[in-house]
Amino acid sequence: MVVAKLRLEGNVHLDRERLDQLYAQLGPTGAEGVVNRAMEELAVRLAKVESCHRKGQLEELQRAARSMIAISEQIGMVTFAQVAASVSALAVTDDGTALAATVERLMRIGENSLLAVWDLQGASI
Repeated sequence: MVVAKLRLEGNVHLDRERLDQLYAQLGPTGAEGVVNRAMEELAVRLAKVESCHRKGQLEELQRAARSMIAISEQIGMVTFAQVAASVSALAVTDDGTALAATVERLMRIGENSLLAVWDLQGASI
């Protein structure tokens, strides 16, 4: 018997232009403050989504996922926003399997997106 191990990746797409716009509008200090606060808030809300899913609090899970969409879009996290929207939509369905898979994907994409933005902040924007 051959067992295949799936390699789950969380490839992310960042809208570099969105970040460039923030830096042009707010300057380096202002933009870094916005990005840092957004990343912190997204990390908190990711933990909330995971906790709500584990506890079966689907209404609260939906609110937390929905609230992450605008924040992630603000700092150019395109993939993150798309997956958060999927989690929000699935939270009101009876498809627990799809919701569980999509919440797990959100966790991977969220972590990778936060790391990607963090890395970009270290580079010159």
